[in-house]
Amino acid sequence: MSFETLTTDTSDGILTITLNRPDRLNAFTRQMMLDLIAAIDMADTDDDVRAVIVTGAGRGFCAGVDLDMDDAFTEAKVDPKATDPAVWDAESNRDWGGILAMRLFNCLKPIIAAVNGPAVGIGATMQLPMDIRLASTAARFGFVFARRGIVPEAASSWFLPRLVGMSQALEWSYTGQVFGADEALAGGLVRSVHAPDDLLPAARAIAREIADNAAPVSVALTRQMMWRMAGADHPMQAHRIDSRAIAARSSSADANEGVASFMEKRPPAFPDKVSADMPGFYPWWSEPGWHEKEPK
Repeated sequence: MSFETLTTDTSDGILTITLNRPDRLNAFTRQMMLDLIAAIDMADTDDDVRAVIVTGAGRGFCAGVDLDMDDAFTEAKVDPKATDPAVWDAESNRDWGGILAMRLFNCLKPIIAAVNGPAVGIGATMQLPMDIRLASTAARFGFVFARRGIVPEAASSWFLPRLVGMSQALEWSYTGQVFGADEALAGGLVRSVHAPDDLLPAARAIAREIADNAAPVSVALTRQMMWRMAGADHPMQAHRIDSRAIAARSSSADANEGVASFMEKRPPAFPDKVSADMPGFYPWWSEPGWHEKEPK
């Protein structure tokens, strides 16, 4: 599959998605949103893909939304003083970053961000629903929305405080300052900082560890369990889901292979596939629609 705004490469179970508008520092467009969603759809339906890496071409990761577009944030044209809920609930009001964030949130494959350069605005918030973030020493981050007269998007008001804590999330969002990789590391936004030439090898090493040693169905379940329980009201909700998952996976072919490969001191060859072998209770949630006020 070919894309207008990114390239993809699948090698030994790892799909690498490269944002590819280097002349614009990979600035985000509606087409980039559509391309990224299509690439994630492709990853989810391909059982040979065991992990995903997202990075940028050239010297930038993503320099935010392309401000040369007339409709740079959403397709909506809404009277800001409107009070009718139906006006604000129109599907066209959804911000593009949020549409992408919801797709990343629902992904069944682990996603690693390899941040090679400037990542501001949507370039920063699109990383938040990804699972592991690594940064080059050349990376710069900025939640610059207040400096542009807008507010954080891409569901980052949910993701960012959960990743870095409320105080840090508010400081970065209030000030809109652009900060370096070391501050991102100290604040808990990224896992590690690497020399530019070492960034992708480090990301691939993590992806390789997952692809070679972990059962894909277990990884898919774990991803959804962790993210969805981050918003649970009580640990009993997690206990219920954990118990269902343990019961289902304990009787699986993967569990038999996991034990056998350990006892025989050999690499595992897990037979179960995400496309066909997710347990019967999955999904356990009712996905809230855009028009709903509260999740069911």
